[in-house]
Amino acid sequence: MYRSHTCGELRMEHVGTTVTLAGWVQRSRDLGGMTFTDLRDRYGITQLAFNMEVNADLCEQARKLGREFVIQVTGIVIERSSKNKNIPTGEIEINVTELKILNAAKLPPFTIEDETDGGDELRMQYRYLDLRRNPVQQKLILRNKVALETRKYLDSQNFMDVETPVLIKSTPEGARDFVVPSRMNEGQFYALPQSPQTFKQLLMVSGFDRYYQIVKCFRDEDLRADRQPEFTQIDCEMAFVEQEDVLNTFEGLIKHLFKTVRGVEFEGAFPRMTYAEAMEKYGSDKPDIRFGMEFVDLTKEAQGKDFVVFDSSEIVLGINSSKCAEFTRKQIDELTEWVKRPQIGAKGMVYLRYNADGTYKSSVDKFYSEADLKIWAEKANMQPGDLLLLLSGETNKTRKQLNELRLHLGNQLGLRSPDVFKPLWVLDFPLLEWDEENGRYHAMHHPFTSPKPEDFHLISTEPGKVRANAYDLAMNGVELGGGSIRIHDRALQSQMFDLLGFTKEEAQAQFGFLMNAFEYGAPPHGGLAFGLDRLVATMGGSESIRDYIAFPKNNSGRDMMIDAPSPLDEKQLKELGIRL
Repeated sequence: MYRSHTCGELRMEHVGTTVTLAGWVQRSRDLGGMTFTDLRDRYGITQLAFNMEVNADLCEQARKLGREFVIQVTGIVIERSSKNKNIPTGEIEINVTELKILNAAKLPPFTIEDETDGGDELRMQYRYLDLRRNPVQQKLILRNKVALETRKYLDSQNFMDVETPVLIKSTPEGARDFVVPSRMNEGQFYALPQSPQTFKQLLMVSGFDRYYQIVKCFRDEDLRADRQPEFTQIDCEMAFVEQEDVLNTFEGLIKHLFKTVRGVEFEGAFPRMTYAEAMEKYGSDKPDIRFGMEFVDLTKEAQGKDFVVFDSSEIVLGINSSKCAEFTRKQIDELTEWVKRPQIGAKGMVYLRYNADGTYKSSVDKFYSEADLKIWAEKANMQPGDLLLLLSGETNKTRKQLNELRLHLGNQLGLRSPDVFKPLWVLDFPLLEWDEENGRYHAMHHPFTSPKPEDFHLISTEPGKVRANAYDLAMNGVELGGGSIRIHDRALQSQMFDLLGFTKEEAQAQFGFLMNAFEYGAPPHGGLAFGLDRLVATMGGSESIRDYIAFPKNNSGRDMMIDAPSPLDEKQLKELGIRL
């Protein structure tokens, strides 16, 4: 037996007990007659005491212990004379009688502490050491709890966990596939699934009316803080359901997770907003509603006054904030430069300040009278002291730019607390989006999303106006997950492929198996998938998902620890029939 207790387990009630612990040396302190060593495992830290007067040889041995040595000790639990209130075991220590070094360790390349001196790349290279740090372990413990409670909840709702294939067929829709060559079928390739979409629909056809899977998915796309080439979904599908059934079921899941894992309870139903309303008010289909600053459309009020910037724009939008009331001209100029950065792309910014004395001050005073500015202020519901910031240009670009400014101000003003959680269902997405470059429509979600029944009549005449029977759950500016009611009729699915520019032959070659299945009694069905990594990161109050994944990739899609991807040798390439 290597240990009788963990390093986070012992308390005052164990005083007088002989125990055996095993773990890693966190640090040692040599005080001459006494040596103290902190022993760590994933459960906590326990202080070990070595007394020179009681056992000089043992004390000398303890003095030679280095950081991250793996040791085993036996000793008696005693009350500490100098207690540490910062750790749960801080009232006791172990008076060590036996010490065994299980494995020595080189000096780590960075400190294994809550606040480490290791940079991101170095910690990713030695990820197995980074994973020993308590903050990282707590993130993975949170992930484990979320996955466990997800399984409990879905099992209680009669969902079945069904595995689906990892080696599948490449399809042209969505992000780029990762492909895998087949040695036994030379010149042909599998793809790694971007999601189990078609398989979970086939499970509905098969009669498994409630499916779920916590599943790995793969997308070959550019990376950012909330994106990895391989990620995990809580993937779900239900048969004989309408949109309301799906929303209620998975709103219940999110409420269950936050209550059991974070101790957070949401009152009442989650608020809902259409996609069109979200774009008009926030310029985002995943708006952060923890704070206000909704967009104000001032196009009519601002145009026609010979200010060419506004007059030549499709739209003029503003955000009003009393929180910005004390901003100096220098701070406003800094914001103007911020929105002009290439990442944002605005050409400039206009401001209007409503002074405490009832007058107005704007950067475009010479084009607008006091009466004109008063109309702006009334439209924006400004109060004395408020500051209105305006951007203009092409509608979609301006909304996106103002959304970035709004979020930037939210961060700057401390309005985006990681401990406040505001969920929002976003509904009625467009079914299709027009691709100017290729001159055709793309599915906004995927080609299996059903149009809203009331928009069926527009499919042939005005496809761009058709709304999808689709929904996303956003929280704190993050898309936690989304889904839709699916098409379950072959004729409608064929019509959808026609809209997306597939020939009959292409549709049959790519998705014939699914359309054929629809001819054998496919039930109405729909589903939803949550990004587990994003969900856990949001619950943990982080923007980056990387620390919630045991072995993540860096921003170039590389695993720094195992040095992947890497070249194949010539023999492997020849076996696969591949020439570079």
